[in-house]
Amino acid sequence: MVDNRYATALVIACVLSVLATVYLSVAVGTQHWYQYTSPTVRGEANASELRALYEEFMDGEFDEKTYSDTLFRLNGTVGLWWRCVLVPGGAGWYKEPGLKLVLECRSFTLPQQFTPKYKEPGNHNSGEDMLRTYLWRCQFLLPLASLGLVVLAALTGCCACLCRSLTPTLGIGVLHLLAGLCTLATVCCYLAGMDLLHRVSMLPERVDGSLGWSLYLALISSPLHMMAAALLVWAARSHSQNYYRMTAYRVA
Repeated sequence: MVDNRYATALVIACVLSVLATVYLSVAVGTQHWYQYTSPTVRGEANASELRALYEEFMDGEFDEKTYSDTLFRLNGTVGLWWRCVLVPGGAGWYKEPGLKLVLECRSFTLPQQFTPKYKEPGNHNSGEDMLRTYLWRCQFLLPLASLGLVVLAALTGCCACLCRSLTPTLGIGVLHLLAGLCTLATVCCYLAGMDLLHRVSMLPERVDGSLGWSLYLALISSPLHMMAAALLVWAARSHSQNYYRMTAYRVA
């Protein structure tokens, strides 16, 4: 029979784990990790240039410099799997200042996620930037590893419930701890990668960048997983100690 304290700890840990997993899943599937604020379109020449950038962004070949410049100039947002820009919904980009803006997105395909980054974006002769390349790959792989660990923990927990045993609880707690660390590492890799990108690709004048809500969701999910891990480890260790005490008492 499970003590009420352990049962309460397990229920709270499950709630924290579900919240963390939902937050991380939403963060991975949305594009608001980093967002740019660009000046409004001014004049026909500026509108033509921006339209050309937009068409290259939507239909051109994948190139880091091309899509980065477009994100800088068209109020772009970029996440782990998506890159989006805000463009006018009508044909006249500069003739109608009050025109409603529409969000247009392109996804990063799996081969694009593994495309190497260069020391000078767009210049393939400048040499591969190993640090940025592996930071990008880590920010893409680590959240998948985190979600995989949580799924494994959930399957283990279901088996433990069917067997009516608290023995696997310690392992489930360790899996949650690893998931939290993977999520935290994802955020760190993403921030480091964006900082390095801005060092090699200077932002245009009057363009500002800021962190988006998707990144904050991922950041919140990390301590939630760690708190769930702490409760699970505590419940497992305390139950084990009480069990051995009761066994020793009965033997005595």
